[in-house]
Amino acid sequence: MSPHDSSARTGRATRLLHAGAPALRGGSGPVNVPVVRTSTVRFENSAAYAEHHHRRSAGERLATYGRHGLDTHRALEDAVTALEGGHRAFLTPSGLSAITLVLVALLSPGDHALVADSVYSPVRRVDDTLLQRLGITLEYFSPSQDDLAAKIRPNTRLIYLESPSSLLYEVLDLPALSAIARAHGIPVATDNTWSGGWFYQPLALGANISIHAATKYISGHSDVMQGIVVTDSAALSAKIALAYEALGLTVGADDAYLALRGVRTLPVRLAQHQRHATQVAQWLLAQPQVSRVFYPALPSDPGHALWQRDFSGASGLVSFAFEDGVDARIAEAFVDALTFFGIGASWGGYESLALVAAPERVREHSFWTGTQPVVRLHIGLEDPQDLIADLQQAFARVGQQQELAEA
Repeated sequence: MSPHDSSARTGRATRLLHAGAPALRGGSGPVNVPVVRTSTVRFENSAAYAEHHHRRSAGERLATYGRHGLDTHRALEDAVTALEGGHRAFLTPSGLSAITLVLVALLSPGDHALVADSVYSPVRRVDDTLLQRLGITLEYFSPSQDDLAAKIRPNTRLIYLESPSSLLYEVLDLPALSAIARAHGIPVATDNTWSGGWFYQPLALGANISIHAATKYISGHSDVMQGIVVTDSAALSAKIALAYEALGLTVGADDAYLALRGVRTLPVRLAQHQRHATQVAQWLLAQPQVSRVFYPALPSDPGHALWQRDFSGASGLVSFAFEDGVDARIAEAFVDALTFFGIGASWGGYESLALVAAPERVREHSFWTGTQPVVRLHIGLEDPQDLIADLQQAFARVGQQQELAEA
């Protein structure tokens, strides 16, 4: 019996390691599917060509052209589908393209969608520059403060969420929100990038679509741009597939291979990110220059109870707000003083990063009304004591600057 035959009885890590593995041929074979690059797919004869096109039109994952992907793509799709417990996965060139694919596939002119106000900020740019022009209305709401059912309109066609939220990591009650949506026959899509799909199972909690920026934890090495959409049903897969084909979306075989390589080590990498981030978050709580630490694994975090109920772990993202009286200039000086933290907009790789959150993006999160500067940290795989020492010296340096300015 192969490992695939007993998938229902094996642990998630085992299934993840073996999903999409190639079959042995002639008694041997590679561990992972090799990179298969092509633009043209050849067929044995005209009948085979016609048969493949017919089967693909009927919904089978068959390649009749290089854009449809071959063995490397299929292996990654199978692995991420197994990771999420979904029906089918679609690979896109970036996380934002994955989000846009879902919005375009499920919304038509005249439709209305409800979007959590703390989602990944570029969603608003897609709204402003594309969806409004197409006659689609996105309405932003607070999942923790607003009555979702009261906001649903006759033309509401999608609920779009992200948990934990971007930047400040608000944890949403996904089962409750999904139950409301399901009662109205409305699909729920959620961004699951924060957990990499490992610590959080939104499809099992009631969502219908899970979206990833595979650029982050799935690839894990800051060398891939990629997005992934995972659906929970054949009906949604068919809708996504129509838009996917019409938009001509695809990823290169090399990028698919790199993401597949990242998937195999996802559990151990995220476990290490969590250990290090928890140490840093606990240390930040004790710092006098810090007024708030955003990290749902902390008992003091408002979302901690929901996180304990719905998540199996926490990732490496930690944000904190400075104390009152600290301005953006001081926050930028703090980030500039760090040695082991790079300055960059992405995260999810092995390295630590720091960035001052744009104030206008923080204000989009209605559940928090603070005005202090917020710094987002991605805690990487370096020794956490070195990271803490680096943060400590940066706090000391900006503290000295504040004292000189006040003297």
